Order: sequence, then C-alpha cells, then structure tokens
Amino acid sequence: MSRFTEQDRERIRAQLISAGSDLFTRHGFDRTRVSDITEAVGIGTSTFYQFFDSKDDLYVEVLLEQRNALEEEIASAVNAVETPREEVQALLKTTLREVRENPLISALIVDGELRALQDRMADAETDEETIESRAHESNLPFAERWAELDAFRYDDPELIDHLFMSLVFTARARNAPIGANSDAAYEQVENAIIETVVDGLFVDE
Repeated sequence: MSRFTEQDRERIRAQLISAGSDLFTRHGFDRTRVSDITEAVGIGTSTFYQFFDSKDDLYVEVLLEQRNALEEEIASAVNAVETPREEVQALLKTTLREVRENPLISALIVDGELRALQDRMADAETDEETIESRAHESNLPFAERWAELDAFRYDDPELIDHLFMSLVFTARARNAPIGANSDAAYEQVENAIIETVVDGLFVDE
C-alpha cells in the first residue's frame, strides 16, 4: 500500500510533470533519465513508477500539458482582437512564436512526438484508447466559427485545421531554408507569410 496520502500524490505527480517539462526542454527526451527527474523532485527512482509507468508515459503528460497551455494562450490572443482577420493573424503569430521559442511545442507540432509516443506505447499496458482520445481533444473552436463566415474562403473546419498545421510545419520544419539569417529577419519573413495566408483566406466583400 502506498505511504502517500492523496494530497501527497497530487503534489508529487505535479512536481514530476514540472521537473520533466524543465528537463525535457533543456536536454531533450532521449538525454533525460528517470533518475534525473526523481532527483529534481527529491524522491527515489523506484517511487517514480508509483506515478507513471514509464518515461514515455510522463512525456505524454508533459506534451498534453504544453498543448493545453498553448491552446489557452491562443484563445487569449484571439479573444483580445475584434475582427476575424485579426483572429487568424493572432492564432498564427502565437502558434509560430511558441513553436520557435518552446522546444516542447516544436516537438509536439513539428516533430509529431505525441503521435510517435502513442505508436511506441501501442503494445504496452497503458490505456491507449484514453491517450488517443486525450490527444485529439481540442478547446479551439475557431475553425468551425470561421468556416461559417461568408467572407472566409473555406467552409470545411477540418480542412482549415489541416491548413494551419501544414503552414506551421512548413515554416518551422527542422533545417528548412527560411531565407533569413537572424531572428529579426526571420520575424519579417514570418510576418510576410502570415499576411499572405490571411489575405488568401478572406474573399473580397
């Protein structure tokens, strides 16, 4: 029987996710050991497995938490502007900035690591159906709303979502030439990409 109270378990689980997020960001998944994470939290390595079945399992939780935080940031940015054109600009700018600055968001979106983890865990005892469901949950209904606008070029929300994802992947794919040799120059290129895409998504009224 676990010696931890329910409150202790919630606290330690949250600490493991936080420490994992920090270490995965700084060192990457492969170079981070379970012992590194437990040392940061101050528990024994064997105790880790009372909370997560594996390092993969923890990484899934970290990536899902990062995705939820990104969605909250996008929602805040979109809700702070007034017109649909500004909303699309806010979504793209926020997403591209986070992919550029946050290694875990880049791993999640560009490298598709959440999907790769699901594939690796398919034969494990983890509740894959639950993970699959959580991986596809989304709190961003913007595509559905934009698809209903007469001024928006496309009326298929799924197509709109895939378009945005393809844009992020194309703009930030690892080692892709971007025509810019500094952060300032890249930001100018990125802004031009966003402006061009937004102009193409809205028809003249």
